[in-house]
Amino acid sequence: MQEQKIVNPFYTEERWQNWINQVKESGFKIDDQQKGAIFVNMEDDIVLACLKIIAKHDKNLLSKEEAIKQISEVKEIALKQIEPISEDIDMMIESTQVSLMGVFASCECYIEKAFEKTKSLKPLIKKAIEAEKEENMGAVLGNIAEIGANILSGGKIKDKDFEDIPEGLVAEWLDGIDSIRAAMIGDTSYRDDEPDEGS
Repeated sequence: MQEQKIVNPFYTEERWQNWINQVKESGFKIDDQQKGAIFVNMEDDIVLACLKIIAKHDKNLLSKEEAIKQISEVKEIALKQIEPISEDIDMMIESTQVSLMGVFASCECYIEKAFEKTKSLKPLIKKAIEAEKEENMGAVLGNIAEIGANILSGGKIKDKDFEDIPEGLVAEWLDGIDSIRAAMIGDTSYRDDEPDEGS
């Protein structure tokens, strides 16, 4: 039986595969920062798709259930295991996927309204770091989701809040949150009425 492809109005498997093909063709090596931009663009493309879903939900054009379903479909596309390409590329794709986990959790938390608005997000970052030390990954992701949901609802996070964060999942998931923040500042096209069908 042939595997059914997900055709999502906001993001498609073909679109993700196009990025994977570009990454393959780039011949990326870990010390090549210039070519590394492709992974940033790849992540931003997913983030913008998620923001479009949220914008539709905020305008009451998508129900809560439908918005969650759309986010889940994008998540399924982006987090699917990729066939090995090269050690350096595989590592960067995995890092991008881990970062996107923070994005998806934030979007779901925002749509579900499962967070409290807070002026300072620093305490949530500290709680996430503490939870990671205790190896409580559910609590880590829960805190990250709340941070992201606050950003999506108009909250602000300072550059210095991203400083002095130890290497690990908190750092990688916060990278996804930073992508949300950057996309919300830099690109307002996701608020347009018509969903982007993708390239």
